[in-house]
Amino acid sequence: MIEKRINLKNDLELNVSYSIGNEEKPAILLIHFSGGTLQMWNGIFPLLQNQYRIIAPDLRGHGKSNRPLTGYHIDDFANDMYQLLQKLGINKCHIVGSSLGAEVALSLAASHPEIVLSLVSEGAIYNEFGEYGLFNGSKVEIEAEKDKLRQQLNERKLSRYQTKADFIEDFKAPLIRQALWNEHFWVFLESCAEELADGSFEHFYKNHVRTEYILKYWDICFEEYYKQVKCPVLLLPSEKEWMNPKIRHSLDYFISLLDEYEIYKIEGSIHAYVWMQQPNKAVGVVKEFLDKLQI
Repeated sequence: MIEKRINLKNDLELNVSYSIGNEEKPAILLIHFSGGTLQMWNGIFPLLQNQYRIIAPDLRGHGKSNRPLTGYHIDDFANDMYQLLQKLGINKCHIVGSSLGAEVALSLAASHPEIVLSLVSEGAIYNEFGEYGLFNGSKVEIEAEKDKLRQQLNERKLSRYQTKADFIEDFKAPLIRQALWNEHFWVFLESCAEELADGSFEHFYKNHVRTEYILKYWDICFEEYYKQVKCPVLLLPSEKEWMNPKIRHSLDYFISLLDEYEIYKIEGSIHAYVWMQQPNKAVGVVKEFLDKLQI
């Protein structure tokens, strides 16, 4: 695999890690979570590369990709992925998406069903608001909740660190407390540390990117996307999500809109982190699903 920046339309450059010399293998697009980078798949790459042609980008606003001032709706991200696949000459692919990546994958599968062979969705299983959301209520109650969340978004401050080691140590501490820390999290965190002009470090995930994505996410109704999906779908709720009755309610409705689907809960899995937490188990589940499709 190689890693390089690829220029798309409107001078947007995405940093992408992708396989070379194995064009005969089926392609698989890996899309990371919000605030993530392609390095979240560090433990996944060696488990897939013998069987698949891998494409793993940093989404716009993430990692080493460009950070335009706007364009952070999931449909914008999905259009970037469509352009990237065209640029790489990939006409059909499987997609694995984590959290935001699952939302982007769902948008791509809905808007371009002709190129998506299958979708593994570790996310996009509930809306933020409404009947199939985590928060439901009257219009007044929903707007009040949004106002509260907007205030939290506006108060977010990025911490500065004197060294990259200080940055990693700070983010490492809660992972150790949760017994999650391993070499895959280390590689991932190293990719999140951005060196500034004065030599200090902060997280690459800037407020304008995060805020626009979240504000637009609030109004998304995933059921409208699922209605347009034609490919087989594997849904991977985390342990905590599976136990949430509101999420189970939305999940039950979403799967009713699909022609072909499977649901698998990985024991002890944590949303978004499962790919670094249990890479062998996660890939095993994905491979079993894909092998059955015989596509």
